[in-house]
Amino acid sequence: MSCVILKDIRMYVEDSWQTTSAKIKGGKIIAIGPFDELEEPGASSISFEQKVNAVPGMIDVHIHGASGADTMDATTNALETIAQALAGEGTTSFLATTITQSRENIEKALSNAADFIENHNNKGAEVVGVHLEGPFISEKRAGAQPLKDIINPDIELFKQWQQLAGGNIRLVTMAPEETNGLELAAYLKETGVVASIGHSDATFEQVEEAVKAGVTHATHLFNGMKGMHHREPGVVGGVMLNDKVTAEIISDGIHVRPEMIKLTYRQKGKDRLILITDAMRAKCLGPGSYDLGGQEVTVSEDKAVLEDGTLAGSILKMKDAASNMMEFTGCGLEDIVRMTAVNPAKQLGIFDRKGSIAVGKDADIVILNEDNDVLMTLCKGTIAYEKEEGE
Repeated sequence: MSCVILKDIRMYVEDSWQTTSAKIKGGKIIAIGPFDELEEPGASSISFEQKVNAVPGMIDVHIHGASGADTMDATTNALETIAQALAGEGTTSFLATTITQSRENIEKALSNAADFIENHNNKGAEVVGVHLEGPFISEKRAGAQPLKDIINPDIELFKQWQQLAGGNIRLVTMAPEETNGLELAAYLKETGVVASIGHSDATFEQVEEAVKAGVTHATHLFNGMKGMHHREPGVVGGVMLNDKVTAEIISDGIHVRPEMIKLTYRQKGKDRLILITDAMRAKCLGPGSYDLGGQEVTVSEDKAVLEDGTLAGSILKMKDAASNMMEFTGCGLEDIVRMTAVNPAKQLGIFDRKGSIAVGKDADIVILNEDNDVLMTLCKGTIAYEKEEGE
């Protein structure tokens, strides 16, 4: 196996900045220290003339598609396209996210994801599992999820789907207030799957019950859920006040106003927030008409909407989500590392191999310039993206 050394780079190693070198072999970080101690015959090195920062690769736990491809296309090519596109924005791992559709279409997507993870997961960002968004959600908070395919939470059906997915469903968005919702949340927790409240019309009390049952995550906070009122805190209030719940947030300034993102950051803190894109296939392609869950979506320069104006996912890139979060809240790059790498890795139970730059972990590393733009992305030690001059 070839050996690569990142030479004399300012790195965020675990929880502190160090100007050091990292030795990579077999897709893993095998040593961190002074370059002259890591050198070996035949090893190649990567260095930069300009000042750069190396941070852990970002993990997007909620992404439907990019560059014209979508998880629901249920093809190897679709997931390869998404994986390669994501590397360009600093994402090195992601959950292939489904949407509420017919049982047949969901099953095709799950089977395809299982095959991809087993046999094709070697180019660009790694698919580390599936996020099942729907169909176990509330019709009252469907958002861009097709109403006709929404069903009540069903443990037996989920068992079948998890088998089809090869055990790779890692996170489920559901409305726990619906019939059998608490039972499904408890089953998910028991089997090591993250139960997430989302597309939910639950009351504050129902959120409390759901957390006791097993919910530990909230899907795109504020969007697709009962909002906060001074006499009914709703899902938003329940999530804000419960330290057992980690919340996703789309920091594009459109799905959630910058001021509300700032308020959320102050309340939940860097350890209970995860930045996501919730991006759909139009990301990286520009304005036009696209498909999402069998529905036509109109994409402008900054957002994607259904015919009635409902927001339909996003076209946000993770590097922009990070930059926006820093601008909206005043947080530092260290906090971004928590919200884009550490927290999602811990939530998914993969912090032993992802989420930080450390010996023994996958060499998922992003090189940023002084403006926090992505210069290079390494996925398991392989250069998956390198910014071209003039790009």
